[in-house]
Amino acid sequence: MPFEELKAKQSVMWGNGPYQRISDHLAIAHDHMMRALEPRSGERWLDVATGTGEIAIRAALGGADVTGLDLAPDLIETARERAGKQAAEVAFDVGDAEALPYNDASFDTVTSSFGVMFAPDHGAVARELARVCRPGGRLGLLTWHPSKGVAEFFKVMAAYQPPPPPGVGSPFAWGDNGHLDELLGGSFELRYEEGDCPQPADSAEATWELFSSSYGPTKTLVDSLDEDKREAMHAEWVEYFDQFRTDSGVSQPRPYVLVLGERRA
Repeated sequence: MPFEELKAKQSVMWGNGPYQRISDHLAIAHDHMMRALEPRSGERWLDVATGTGEIAIRAALGGADVTGLDLAPDLIETARERAGKQAAEVAFDVGDAEALPYNDASFDTVTSSFGVMFAPDHGAVARELARVCRPGGRLGLLTWHPSKGVAEFFKVMAAYQPPPPPGVGSPFAWGDNGHLDELLGGSFELRYEEGDCPQPADSAEATWELFSSSYGPTKTLVDSLDEDKREAMHAEWVEYFDQFRTDSGVSQPRPYVLVLGERRA
């Protein structure tokens, strides 16, 4: 499957469900990013793969001149609604992280929160992030750990779907410092910070309800399965999350990496 066809499917998939229910559980990581990249009044800020606009809105409320871009039109519509309710001025665009519709060196700060890591062509994304960031500008990326947390429940899903097309990079490679050095180290002076953003729920069953109804990749997969496979995946999912039981429900550890960079001249 050519990447363009794959991305057309992704633009629908990521909007398949009320993603805001998912992003509400990312506040710990978002807080970490915003502490590291405190918005500056009037700076030009681009949030790539903005989703429902959490980082873009925070940056705008902090005084930055913000643009948010995402491949999924439904997510951009939600982001616009959320920004309006919070009186945050953000220019939201539908577009592709692998071919950003902006001029070279257009932005002082470029960010992405668990977003660009899901684009199929890692090299193209890295080149675009570098191209639109001015010399001396800032980069901030939140990415999931390469093998723990979110990567583990993606393995549960992987057993019920075909393998990705040839040439598609694993999203979780973006959590590997060596891979990031290779992608971005020539253009940015990089440093890394780590954190954990647990996934809480009342029960393992409640995580199934949340993700199968609201997280685009999971909901799209579940909707495509016949009843037997759906029930099998359901059972495996609940078994996986049940290992994280606490006195008040479940809490799955979700380690992440915060990638911070300064654009080389």
